[in-house]
Amino acid sequence: MFVYKPKGVCSREIRIELDGDTIKKVEFEGGCNGNTKGIAGLVEGMKIDDVIGRLEGIRCGFRSTSCPDQLSKALTAARRAQSNDE
Repeated sequence: MFVYKPKGVCSREIRIELDGDTIKKVEFEGGCNGNTKGIAGLVEGMKIDDVIGRLEGIRCGFRSTSCPDQLSKALTAARRAQSNDE
């Protein structure tokens, strides 16, 4: 499981399990409970690139980022780590 520490948002950690280029599981620690559970449920089973394309750049209020945007950054980092492991 890949663990990412988001920056600039309420969530403190994002845990990601991948199956190749498909998202198997996502868990957020902290953040808006219902929203992060909803995001996690929606992206499970999707391709990494599709999720990054949809979530990257989303802002939360006055912040320059959001939990969905941080998930896109986490997926980019997880993919990079997965490539380095191969």
